[in-house]
Amino acid sequence: MLHRLLLAAAGGFKTMIGGQALIEGIMMMGPDKKSVVVRKPDGELEVKTEPRKVLKTRHPFVAWPFIRGVVNFCSSMYNGVTALMYSAEFFPEDDEETSEPSKFEQWLDRKLGNEKFSSLLITFSMVLGMAFSVFLFFLLPTALGGAVLHFIPGFPLWGRNLVEGLLRVVIFLGYLILCSHMKDIRRTFQYHGAEHKTIFCYEAGLPLTVENVRAQPKHHPRCGTSFLFVIIFVSIILSSLVFSFIRVENTFARMGLHLLMLPLVVAITYEINRYVGGHEGAVCRAVRAPGMGIQRWTTFEPDDTMIEVGIRALQEVLPEQEGADRW
Repeated sequence: MLHRLLLAAAGGFKTMIGGQALIEGIMMMGPDKKSVVVRKPDGELEVKTEPRKVLKTRHPFVAWPFIRGVVNFCSSMYNGVTALMYSAEFFPEDDEETSEPSKFEQWLDRKLGNEKFSSLLITFSMVLGMAFSVFLFFLLPTALGGAVLHFIPGFPLWGRNLVEGLLRVVIFLGYLILCSHMKDIRRTFQYHGAEHKTIFCYEAGLPLTVENVRAQPKHHPRCGTSFLFVIIFVSIILSSLVFSFIRVENTFARMGLHLLMLPLVVAITYEINRYVGGHEGAVCRAVRAPGMGIQRWTTFEPDDTMIEVGIRALQEVLPEQEGADRW
């Protein structure tokens, strides 16, 4: 504890513990455990904590640079969707409480069993979510750019790269701003703020109390939203370089190349975020600045009940060995 307090006082302690806002709850991922804490409709906390299955202990190669980024991204997506669906179980829609499972759902349950059926549903939801994100932020800008420039003969290829990049940023920001104005999602973004504040309080070496957490900033430099923005920025640079050497004008061919480059984009982005998340300096702060800026639409001030959820979730995943969670 003293060692971490000294590091915090020097501004040098950064934890690798991270989280995700859920429906009336928060998930925290520690080095050894993951925990989901949900505020149920009756006001009580539902806590689900379990050991993490770390792939690199069985397959060391997944921890290699440029491989670990893709593996961690997919793992984070799966864990996030699993936790989100778990939190949603406590808040069913009115018609869901009385409706019977469909014949197809009953058939799958009989054939696969409840556990396998749930795993299949989570995997399908993750794939569907990733497909939607890829289409919205990568393929749609390429299609729109091709449609617009179809009516401008002789437009230079570098200009098309620029147009597609700008469209990608506009669609991403527009999506976030739209979501931030939706009542239910805005409440989830308040839990996002509680997650950030709790981690800040822990990194500062302060006791995890509501008062201490409330005083912390709500924008965190290692937020997942920042990671998504850097993905888009890296994809713009990489695609501009590739399409400068490979002249591809057909819209569908360009969309296909964007898909092929996506794993490389994720891998490069992960290494960038890993470095800037653990270092200070003008360059690192500049890389983090856009992601910090867009958190004004994805992170809002939580109330005390949300902070309590964040504190409990973080306490559940703290490592037994002091400093084992250092970034």
